[in-house]
Amino acid sequence: MKNMSVRNFALTAMFLAVMIILAVTPLGFIPIGPINATTMHVPVIIASIVLGPKIGGSLGGIFGVMSIIRSTIIITPMSFAFSPLIANPLTGHGDWRALIVAVIPRILVGIVPYFVYKGGQKILNEKAGGLSLFLAGLVGSMTNTILVMGLIFIFFKDSYAQAMEVAANTVLGLILGIVFGSGIVEAVVAGILTTAVAAILLRLMKRRA
Repeated sequence: MKNMSVRNFALTAMFLAVMIILAVTPLGFIPIGPINATTMHVPVIIASIVLGPKIGGSLGGIFGVMSIIRSTIIITPMSFAFSPLIANPLTGHGDWRALIVAVIPRILVGIVPYFVYKGGQKILNEKAGGLSLFLAGLVGSMTNTILVMGLIFIFFKDSYAQAMEVAANTVLGLILGIVFGSGIVEAVVAGILTTAVAAILLRLMKRRA
């Protein structure tokens, strides 16, 4: 049990270190128009599968905090949707709902993949572990994209329209374009990386156990 605790601590520290590296380099947030595509969710997804939903959810929360900090320091047209310290273009002041957009989806990114992976193992059997890992990575990434963009639509539809300089009635189409465009690409990449990395970690953990 002590060895397991030490191992989990070491792996958690490793995932956190990777997240910090991604956060402070262009690899973590890739600008696509006013929205940043991200790879920050990948270590969170893998941690969820390997270490469980509690640690995964905690790292997801840290991911959300990093997103707030980055959006506050590096200003983009959509920073107001991720940081309550950045003024909303419609109201002229920050909005606390940005905390929900930035944090809640990221916590779920650290929880959902674990249950997708376990469910996949039960339904597809353990021999299809690679497919279960891919699905967990795919669903984890789409959880992030759909919830973030969905919450932006719910809370900041008109502000988004102003930031993008488009009519409010076109916002839903733009958001769906992001979800089914760059969101799917992100999800497939996350699925591939999750399958490759998590499979190795799970194998090593099984051997040591």
